[in-house]
Amino acid sequence: MFKTVIDDELSIALVEERFASHYAELSQSQNEYLSQWLAWPPHCKTEQDFRLFVQRSLHDYAEGKSMTCAIVYQDNIVGNCSFNTIDHDVQKVTIGYWLSEPYQGRGIVTRVVKKLIDIAFNELDMEKVEISAAIENQSSRKVCERLQFNLEGIITRSEKLNGRIVDHAIYGLHRSKQ
Repeated sequence: MFKTVIDDELSIALVEERFASHYAELSQSQNEYLSQWLAWPPHCKTEQDFRLFVQRSLHDYAEGKSMTCAIVYQDNIVGNCSFNTIDHDVQKVTIGYWLSEPYQGRGIVTRVVKKLIDIAFNELDMEKVEISAAIENQSSRKVCERLQFNLEGIITRSEKLNGRIVDHAIYGLHRSKQ
């Protein structure tokens, strides 16, 4: 298992099929919460749905297109983080993440994203890290601001999110600004 320790209580682990049941449980118990900012929760609920998600994620990882990891806090899977895209030509990654509601406010996502930035710049030799967040998603936007990302712009009508159209704030961090 690929696992990166962030600190004594937090790590990220490349997704595995055995994680599917944990993801299904989180999705079912946190569906309403997760659906505020993510399009997939109403459509991905069963263990089989998550097995397929893991298989696709591992296929894309093997091809160097993305990297999807479980967020593991005190030995429990509490969320997910990823390089949604890894663009070797442009030397840019896009980061995505979600965290179960009971674990909000502990700095978990900030520490995870900080580690992903380190991996992007120092292991993957990327020049830019990008994060897109719905403009009303203040928690995600604060993560970007805390980590010194620059607000590069607003994309209007960026996503249909469970019945509503949302605008996205696009944040970027360049290696040269580190």
